Amino acid sequence: MSQFSFAHAGNTDWQAALGSCWSQLHAQLADKPPPTLGWCYLSDRYTGAAGNIMEALKAGLPAVRWVGTIGVGVAADDVEYFDAPGIALMLADIPPDDFRVFSDLAPLGTDGFEPFTALVHADGGTPDLPERLKSLAGQTLTGYLFGGLSSARNQPLLFADDVMLGGVSGVAFGPEVPVLSRVTQGCQPIGPKRTIDRAEASYLVTLDGGRALDCAMEDLGLPADIPDEQLRLELGQTLAGLIAPGEDTSSAPGRFGTDTQVRHLLGVGRKAGVLVVAEQLEAGTRLAFCKRNAEAARHDLLRIVAEVKAQAEAAGGARGALYVSCSGRGGPHFGAPNAEFAMVREALGPVPLVGFFAGGEIARHHLYGYTGVLTLFA
Repeated sequence: MSQFSFAHAGNTDWQAALGSCWSQLHAQLADKPPPTLGWCYLSDRYTGAAGNIMEALKAGLPAVRWVGTIGVGVAADDVEYFDAPGIALMLADIPPDDFRVFSDLAPLGTDGFEPFTALVHADGGTPDLPERLKSLAGQTLTGYLFGGLSSARNQPLLFADDVMLGGVSGVAFGPEVPVLSRVTQGCQPIGPKRTIDRAEASYLVTLDGGRALDCAMEDLGLPADIPDEQLRLELGQTLAGLIAPGEDTSSAPGRFGTDTQVRHLLGVGRKAGVLVVAEQLEAGTRLAFCKRNAEAARHDLLRIVAEVKAQAEAAGGARGALYVSCSGRGGPHFGAPNAEFAMVREALGPVPLVGFFAGGEIARHHLYGYTGVLTLFA
């Protein structure tokens, strides 16, 4: 089967950028079956032109169903348009009976289609978003979602044939569209995995029988008499890796498992020894304090690319790839512009690759942070 087609361009003039993309696509489509599904990722420099761009895409390829979103950055191949004008497009010739585009206006489950997996784009401000993702995962036969949240600094626009402000949308795939997906963590634990004994909403009270703050200071190697200002600075650079009760905790020593959700520490009550975490907490959750580590992130990214590439080759090869990375990662996190997608491209090989930098990443029914979600279409 043929590979997907893809194109990308950046220009302060969106019409010039789109024109460049059209030229790239037309050259690739000449000897391929007509496309039926398209991905469109726009950097938020093009927010004001999103409606015009979507109309132009629909007029140019009227048989194609379009999905996508806007982010602070988009990417394709080994080029990242981060905080810069950018368009990334990908086209596939998937039989129309094997996928369904959905949105709040056209939800899944209304025509008898049985989803196997689903790509999801969402606005992080959507009410009850975690519950909606769990419900959507429950509608798929595998329970597997992949995707991310719009990271646009102006309007979190989503594309599902039309341009929508907010909500949840995407495309569901049937079992005839095999996808292979992995999550890479951007953090490394700096202490043991502890168990939450007591928590109230986002307030972390006790861990392993001790005060939460005392445990954090022990794991961070901070002295008991550290000044308040320095303590706040250290905790502001620290994150909490959370593993919910019943989730898979297996991972190599010094590395998080794929079910780990990483959240900021938002505050501290020194007298009470309480920490405030950017998540609703519950007793029994495993927790390890961590910090963002570019070297660990690099090794883990290359590991998951190698794993999913080998799995795809065993299934006959990959037709296309989608990579959603946290907006806190990208080239700057890895030391140079374009560095993250360049690593994925080099390790993956010549497979059409597009993606965007998200305000939160989606894998299974979870919302992640500081991660990358790589998905291959086999």
